Amino acid sequence: MSGIIAFIGLGHMGGQMAANLVKAGYRVLGHDLVARSLATAAATGVEPVASAADAAAEADMVITMLPAGRHVLTLYRDQGLLAAAGPGTLFVDCSTIDVADARAAHEAAVAAGHRALDAPVSGGVTGAQAATLTFMAGGGTAEFAEAETVLAAMGKKSVHCGPAGAGQAAKICNNMILGVSMIAVSEAFVLGESLGLTHQALFDVASTASGQCWALTVNCPVPGPVPASPANRDYRPGFAAPLMAKDLALAANAIREGGVDAALGLAAARMYARFAEGTGADQDFSGIVRAVRGDGSAHPDDQNGTLA
Repeated sequence: MSGIIAFIGLGHMGGQMAANLVKAGYRVLGHDLVARSLATAAATGVEPVASAADAAAEADMVITMLPAGRHVLTLYRDQGLLAAAGPGTLFVDCSTIDVADARAAHEAAVAAGHRALDAPVSGGVTGAQAATLTFMAGGGTAEFAEAETVLAAMGKKSVHCGPAGAGQAAKICNNMILGVSMIAVSEAFVLGESLGLTHQALFDVASTASGQCWALTVNCPVPGPVPASPANRDYRPGFAAPLMAKDLALAANAIREGGVDAALGLAAARMYARFAEGTGADQDFSGIVRAVRGDGSAHPDDQNGTLA
């Protein structure tokens, strides 16, 4: 590689990822439709470019971090990104999108004479800032090998999951586990409250017993036991509930299309959709504990460590 990377999509995640590439010594040409995001990225050393096509024309790797599959496909096919890039450019899409859209983007890139990976991430904004993301990649082994060094500048782990679309498949399966487990942990704490059990007591047991999981020990949905969790910041994201709702909707689509008997995944998708459209619109996904309580209220144990 020449060390020139085009980065399209410089929001909360993409901006941090691009900044880490600059820190690693890459020349990063960035574009975003939001002027403030572009200005923030420029302050970290990203070179602002007037259009995505202009960025791609100079780069030998193009990374995209966009909200949905339609944005990726429109940018690739209709807005000239693929046409602008030099022959054999490696396109790495880090967006979280539908598996079918990921495969369509891969096919479009290959048809235009390029190479492609779908490489969605896990780790949220905190992971993007700290360069500790996990990348789940789908595509060819040679393309993955070429991208690994670049991905390592933005994360701590990259896994080649299989052919085109496999990265997206791994992402939605992983986040279905996360969404279901967060609901289960939240229900357990609310049940514990009803039985007179303090949050700390339940945490001390479950965190070292068979109930141990990431949703409990890292992103605990009640204040107190894990000081760094969003629950101690009035559920400020974190990983926002609308993003979890989006990922679970993708999983639900795949469940239905595949005829899979995954009742918990579908139930979690419905629950997070309601939460994200209501009181959870600006909350971390762990705020689902408030929806489990039924009225969005805090519990006395949240304030003083003991039940009132």
